Amino acid sequence: MSRSEPPVPVARPVPAALRVPAALLLAGALALTACDGGVHGTPGGSGLRDPYFPKSGNGGYDVTHYDLDLAYDPDTSRLSGTATLTARATQDLTAFDLDLDGLDVEKVTVGGDPARWNRTGQELTVRPHDDLDEGRAFRVTVAYSGTPKTITDPDGSEEGWLPTEDGAVALGEPTGSMAWFPGNHHPSDKASYDLTITVPEGLQAVSNGELTASRTGGGRTTSHWHTAEPMASYLATLAIGDYDIHTSTLPDGLPVYVAVDPAQAAASRKVLAQIPSVMTWARNTFGPYPFSSTGAIVDREGDAEYALETQNRPFFPGAPDTGTLVHELAHQWYGDSVTPKTWRDMWLNEGFATYAEWLWTEDHGGDSAQKTFDKLYAHGEDEDEDLWSFPPGKPSGAAHLSDSPVYQRGAMVLHKIRQRLGDTAFKALLRDWPTTHRHGNADTDDFTSYVERLAPDEDFGPIWEEWLYGEGKPERP
Repeated sequence: MSRSEPPVPVARPVPAALRVPAALLLAGALALTACDGGVHGTPGGSGLRDPYFPKSGNGGYDVTHYDLDLAYDPDTSRLSGTATLTARATQDLTAFDLDLDGLDVEKVTVGGDPARWNRTGQELTVRPHDDLDEGRAFRVTVAYSGTPKTITDPDGSEEGWLPTEDGAVALGEPTGSMAWFPGNHHPSDKASYDLTITVPEGLQAVSNGELTASRTGGGRTTSHWHTAEPMASYLATLAIGDYDIHTSTLPDGLPVYVAVDPAQAAASRKVLAQIPSVMTWARNTFGPYPFSSTGAIVDREGDAEYALETQNRPFFPGAPDTGTLVHELAHQWYGDSVTPKTWRDMWLNEGFATYAEWLWTEDHGGDSAQKTFDKLYAHGEDEDEDLWSFPPGKPSGAAHLSDSPVYQRGAMVLHKIRQRLGDTAFKALLRDWPTTHRHGNADTDDFTSYVERLAPDEDFGPIWEEWLYGEGKPERP
């Protein structure tokens, strides 16, 4: 995308009567651009006070749709884009914030009218020409460009925009999506997406949802991806590079779209061939699949430090093993469809996905979930101190959201529930919980209340007190 420069105006002398002191000119300029500090009226909040990422997300509005029109050139590492957000005001708004970390903002409009704006850290504060009444639907459009950032998380891992040898990959958990498009970047605000991406000819661009159009001309390829179901922005992805693309359908007609870096094709072939069987098992175990396509993205080893449950098609840095494939596909139910209200509820994602691995192993001739539980519990404090370092329901800080208590001890909580409910009721729970909260958000209190309603005569208090919120290694009856 290129833009022609406007003609340079000719300087003309200003009559003395019309001259304005420099201090007043400066004050006027600041008034036109600044709209956070000193804003009167009812501005939206610049964060949602998440327990671990308080500045993530924004108050005063709800995004219903993102329309992203992007272009990226790996040779220059330059991303240019126009993001149009359709939203609804949840209060009277004189100003509102978007999350955008880095990149240069060129223009902002609200409802087609130019809007004043200001940048402070990751906050892009927008002052629309006309105030927005509560309940009003509106569109905000942001034109921006630059070199996207790679964000280092509190645990030292990298997310955001990750350059690769032949392109880039965008990963967003927990806050990285603000590195490549402006938005309300908190898991509590989910939306549908349209993404149009232009890259140099010879490269592919893979995103969430379904590929609805692709054309090549003038040395560039433009692809359009559509995600109809609600998606939290941390689950949005964009992978640019050289990929072997394979499309197929499951027996029921569900589209499967797999993109594999050629360097990983041989190593990935056997495990990716298991996608149909894993999906059949998962649907029998967790209920109807919540999305309109499935698949995977496999990039080179080292392109990222972790696999991620990006919606519709999980991302893997290198060929995954079967357990990792099961884990990330299970997340489509637990985390992607039923998304946590805050990052404190991360164990609801990872505990379920980890327990899915235990169940897969149990159902395919390996250790029972009980045996897996027993092996974990048998570790003493000295052997696996991290497992008992904090309770899964209350991680000790943002740097520890991906630690063992969230994953393994989270799965142990589910196994304790299974023991209390019995297998029949627990299998019903595995299906009913993601069905009840399909495409929504839920927190730990929602889950514990749900479990207690399933078996009102059972006492789950000890499980919550000792396994979900208790400090240290619980006593085992």
